[in-house]
Amino acid sequence: MANEVWDITEPPARRPDVRRRLRVGLRLTCAALSFVILIGSGLAWATFQNFTNSVPHGAAVPALADGATDPDGKDQNILLVGNDSRAGATAAELKALSTGNDGGSVNTDTMMVLHIPANGSKATIISFPRDSWVSIPGHGKGKINSAYGTGYSSAKGAGQSETAAQSAGLIQTIKTIDALTGLHVDHYMQVNLLGFYRISNAIGGVAVCLLAAQNPNTDSDQFGRGYSGINLPKGVSVIKGSQALAFVRQRHGLPAGDLDRVRRQQYFLGAAFRRVTTAGVLLNPFKLHDLLNAVGSSLLTDPSLDLLALAREFQQMSAGKITFKTIPNDGPQVIYPDGVETAIVQVDTAAMAGFIRQLQDKPADPGLAGVKAADPASVTVDVLNGTSTAGLAGHNADQLRRLGFKVNAVDSTTASAATVVEYPNGKQAQAKALGAVVTGAQLVQSSTVARVTLVLGTDHLQVKGVPGSTPAPSRPGQPAKKPAVVTKTDDLGCIN
Repeated sequence: MANEVWDITEPPARRPDVRRRLRVGLRLTCAALSFVILIGSGLAWATFQNFTNSVPHGAAVPALADGATDPDGKDQNILLVGNDSRAGATAAELKALSTGNDGGSVNTDTMMVLHIPANGSKATIISFPRDSWVSIPGHGKGKINSAYGTGYSSAKGAGQSETAAQSAGLIQTIKTIDALTGLHVDHYMQVNLLGFYRISNAIGGVAVCLLAAQNPNTDSDQFGRGYSGINLPKGVSVIKGSQALAFVRQRHGLPAGDLDRVRRQQYFLGAAFRRVTTAGVLLNPFKLHDLLNAVGSSLLTDPSLDLLALAREFQQMSAGKITFKTIPNDGPQVIYPDGVETAIVQVDTAAMAGFIRQLQDKPADPGLAGVKAADPASVTVDVLNGTSTAGLAGHNADQLRRLGFKVNAVDSTTASAATVVEYPNGKQAQAKALGAVVTGAQLVQSSTVARVTLVLGTDHLQVKGVPGSTPAPSRPGQPAKKPAVVTKTDDLGCIN
């Protein structure tokens, strides 16, 4: 330590008494710093202990069936749910929220799973768009956010308490996510609308950047009625309270609707993590006290969730050790169940197993490793443009033809952040051939495509030879890097 001090300042004095005084001064400084840290940690510990003792608990998460093993071993999966309850809000807070006290709405616009690997690698937050069309165990098909309402209403109808009803909603949501993903949710944590409002105020707001101004004119129905109450200019704003709520809840007027709302929620969390770190909240016991008070009774967890361990994990996430992902899907669609027009997000269930395997640092499709790339002349490709750049699909299709591929359809599709090669089961060799000429594109098995399909995303990956495409690897056989398909907490940029 002393050598490092001398190296970055100036050569040490030759006189022994000078060196001795400097060493003593350094030791005293370290001792003082250690004392401050110790006192601060003690205050933070006392604050946190008082907080954890006051957090209400719901029902326990159902255990695995006899003989069943946890599919991801010691990794932890924590369901994070936000509901619309305003219970406990003051008159001033209700006015700021521009809403009445509904006493406990069961709408759940935010559903995420925090995946914490046991090996200490980066945590991942997985988002589930609220309109995802899924199977609700025991209740047929429906939007994923209806799982909570189904469980809640059933318990309420049976005369159970509010806490028991919310627990039933959470358990039904857990069963739905377990069935959809094959994961086992170990814990849950629910924060209501009021809690989010107070937390955003407690941390002093967060900086966000919008690609376009959003206000009642852009966020409205056909009659001009605003939905979320958002009113933010283009560019950077620091938001908290009601505008923070509006930012994460808006979906009307956004290009991808519910999927853009999911990106907003991921973006806001990333910005909040960065804000907590740069503002020193986790290292300042007084700021931490204010933050924990903001959560207060707005939180509901299962009885066995270790909040101290979660707080430590949160500290790691705040340092940038977290990524955000959204379950594989084919974007917004309209369906007609029972003859009723319904807007949904179509989940790509065939890609789910590969998505979960990648989450666990395993190959998405083990079948890819055992096949050789097919001859391009034997491969027929669909090319879809998932960006706003006109003509992109056509340029890439033309280059594929020059490289010997056959091209079937050239069209546009819903917005895509990542360039992806989608393929049906049995077309692994053809997918490898296409992947070899689109450096960095992910190969994803899907049941929603009839043939190998190139979906061009906003990560700017294109077919080799197209102007602006990613250059080929410098060495033959060099593995392609995966595209940046997730939101990172250290590089937020601007957003719809």
